[in-house]
Order: sequence, then structure tokens, then C-alpha cells
Amino acid sequence: MAYKAALFDLDGVVVDTESQYTKFWGSVGRQYFPEQPDFAEKIKGSTLVQIYDRYFKGETEKQQTITKGLDDFERSMDYAFIPGFRAFIDKLRANDIKTAVVTSSNIAKMENVYRAHPDFKSLFDAILTSEDFDKSKPDPDCYLKAAQRFGFQSDECVGFEDSINGLKAVKAAKMMCVGLATTNSEEVVAQYADIVIDNYLSDNVNAREQYNKVVGLFV
Repeated sequence: MAYKAALFDLDGVVVDTESQYTKFWGSVGRQYFPEQPDFAEKIKGSTLVQIYDRYFKGETEKQQTITKGLDDFERSMDYAFIPGFRAFIDKLRANDIKTAVVTSSNIAKMENVYRAHPDFKSLFDAILTSEDFDKSKPDPDCYLKAAQRFGFQSDECVGFEDSINGLKAVKAAKMMCVGLATTNSEEVVAQYADIVIDNYLSDNVNAREQYNKVVGLFV
């Protein structure tokens, strides 16, 4: 069957920001948990609320300090697209595929993305942020709401994710899952995804084969 909608997580899927977040959370880990050198890796794919609940529960002052630091950091981040993304989404839209961002980021974060890409909103038929969801990934709520936004069933949609929580959310929503090996290794992503890609390019034989598989889901 040809799928009707492509639903994209943001960080590590649309914009190449994961390495930047690793830098920020690495500094947080060194400050508050020097005994955990892999702190930045442990929190990947978690929402800010989930991080606070797990590591800073009840520590309001620390939470406020981290939130301010994160807000400042995000204002200065580079929101470059994942290689090949722009051409890929243009191809989908030329074939009348509905497109949506499904992100745990909030509206304030998205304003930074819009400043970096003034035409960002025009690339998508819908942009769903954390304010639109009742439950966070790995719960499927966000992807189910995106499908409902278009009036589609889950089996008519493809979810694109990179984090383990995100991949689990797509599968829990009973959707076809394309995993990007931008945050985790291909071996890890392959445990959850139906198709794994490094990016949206087809510049070598293996990449071209995977790219064609993804395009073939829609056209």
C-alpha cells in the first residue's frame, strides 16, 4: 500500500541538533553528576519533564537554572537540516503526501527553529508540539493525535524517529517506522524500526537502496 502521511520527529530527524544537545547535557552532567560521565547519553530521547522527574525531582532551584541555561543555549543553536531532508520532503509534498512534525519540543523552542528557517511552516501540513499531547513518548499519544489531525488511520501513516523513546512511540501507535541512525547506532535503531537510514541522501549503493525503500512507501 501507499502511505498517506509522513510524521517526523524534530531533533535528529528534521534538524541536525543531537550533537549540540549532547554538548549541553554533557555540561549539566559534569556539574551535577560527575560520577556519571555518560549522563548525556542516558537522557537522550527524554523530555525535560522526564529528566527532571528522574534526576532533579523536587529540586526547583536546579530545575530553574537548567531551564534558563537550556533556553539560552537553544537560542544560539544551529538548526541545519539533516542532509537531504529538504529535497526529500519536497518530493513527498509533490506527491500529495501529508506531512507533520511530531515533537516533544515546546512552542518557545519552535520559535528558534522558525527564525533559522523562515519557510519551515510551509514544509508541513501540521506542527504538533508538547503543548498538544497528554502523554510523552514512548507513549503513542502524539503520533495518534497526528494521524487524527489528518483523519487517517495509523496504518496509513509512517513515523520517522531517531531516539529509542520515539521509535517505541511510533511502533506503539501501530505505524510503519523509519528510524534514523543519527542519535543511536544503526544496530540499536534496527531493533525498533522497519527501515533504517543514516540521512535522506542516496549518494552510495547502500544509501540508495534504503532511500528507495522509504520513497517507495509513498509513491
